[in-house]
Amino acid sequence: MWNEEYEKLTSYEKGEFRRIANYLLSHTYLVRFTYDAVKEMTLPNADYSTLVRLFSVLQEYFEVTGWKLEKDDGYGIASLISEFDNNRFRLNRFTTLFLYVCRLIYEENREDENSYHIVKTDTAAVVEKMKILGLLKGGKSTQGERIEAQRTLAHFNIIQKMESTQWSGDGNNILILPSILYVISNQSINSMIEQIEEMKLTEQNTEETEDENTEEAFAD
Repeated sequence: MWNEEYEKLTSYEKGEFRRIANYLLSHTYLVRFTYDAVKEMTLPNADYSTLVRLFSVLQEYFEVTGWKLEKDDGYGIASLISEFDNNRFRLNRFTTLFLYVCRLIYEENREDENSYHIVKTDTAAVVEKMKILGLLKGGKSTQGERIEAQRTLAHFNIIQKMESTQWSGDGNNILILPSILYVISNQSINSMIEQIEEMKLTEQNTEETEDENTEEAFAD
């Protein structure tokens, strides 16, 4: 039982257990390597190493409470997923599309991955691809939308900015982390593209209906 293993831990390890458990509940994903903007280099994540050491007792603890803890040491990803839908975080429309496009960019550049399985891009490249795919209403996005999308995905350790300054609506250099593979799997890419096309078609039909209603109103 997890509690028996927990009691064998030192006081320091118990503190680390609580800290990592709370971190996972807040951030969902944890990656083995993170970028240090001050040192301008990718470094091992000490929290991931701690999770690996405590993994078995953490996994058993979360299993009892209705959460599934997994890790992939090949890519250096740990994830904590709830078995209950009411614990899931709902992304807004723009953030969802920003995430989808980041996944497409990750897939397109996977062959150029380094040993950290991280893909480098920037805000402008993501937004431009959204525009090319016809995902932006009126072909534009606001600074607020871009900042919120990036902050949200960074909070869940899906992307990371390379600057030490605050997120900017004008653009950041960003790293797409391998955790994005858990959010949207390889098998889901085709389905994702189909969903994007359906979303575009739905919006087009909605706009056409609104135009027709406007014309009818003027005709009356």
